[in-house]
Amino acid sequence: MCFVYYYLVLGEVMECNLCPRMCGADRREGKGFCGTGEIVYIARAAAHYGEEPCICGKKGSGAVFFSGCSLKCVFCQNEEISRTEKGRGFTVDELSALFLSLQSLGVHNINLVTPTHYAVQIASALKRSSLKIPVIYNTSGYESEKSLDYVNESVDVYLPDFKYFYRSSAEKFSNAPDYPEVAKNALRIMFKQVGNPVFECGMMKKGLLVRHLVLPGHTLESKRIIEWLYENFGNDIYISIMCQYTPMRAFVNFPELNRKVSSMEYREVVRFAERLGVVNAFVQGEESVGKNFIPDFSGKYFSVL
Repeated sequence: MCFVYYYLVLGEVMECNLCPRMCGADRREGKGFCGTGEIVYIARAAAHYGEEPCICGKKGSGAVFFSGCSLKCVFCQNEEISRTEKGRGFTVDELSALFLSLQSLGVHNINLVTPTHYAVQIASALKRSSLKIPVIYNTSGYESEKSLDYVNESVDVYLPDFKYFYRSSAEKFSNAPDYPEVAKNALRIMFKQVGNPVFECGMMKKGLLVRHLVLPGHTLESKRIIEWLYENFGNDIYISIMCQYTPMRAFVNFPELNRKVSSMEYREVVRFAERLGVVNAFVQGEESVGKNFIPDFSGKYFSVL
């Protein structure tokens, strides 16, 4: 199994340049910045109910949590699986079968969580599976044009984060100062691919739903993100304004991250969105905050295998 599509062949070395990191790793022999090699590793695959109502509905979203990540935020709530190849390894054929098995459970969609570094394998598996339910690309927003090209016409709903508006924040928390520019470009490409939102019986079948996690002490940055989204897309997209940030450990170098977002901070951001004219938005209640809402990655949640 050799995914030559995302490699640049230079003599005997095959360099992976799929994500914006362009780390140049030979993932046949080792691991890239994402922490993964050539085989697809999955930590959890099951019906999931922790998404926006239009994504999980009553039957759940068929969430496939991929191990590894090309962004690696210091505050990652899925750090248990984002730093390494945790879970079970899948070939492309097995991945295709997994998608079909999830569909057989009656879930509303197939939800690809942190898929960027496996875009080539995923695109191939989706083409083989011929799914009859929507496919959701649930990403950090740190996407190259190349990675989005691979999944074009296979993805129905893009569910990206827009984490940072300022290069300083992106560098500080994700060591990716180019994140704001990369994410803006990726969002434009995503919207061009899927267009205006389409709903059926309250479920999102097509479109762009952008998530933004409000961080403690960063309300101004949150406002700038929402302002940019509204200026560029109006109400042709949906925005999910999230207050669920939960400190996963004690931070020495980032003391501002050692607390949750206050109710006042979150209300300030939501009210700004309302005044701006944002209509298509999801907001969270305080019950969304806490470690109880982080998925179980113990390995027992492969309900379709």
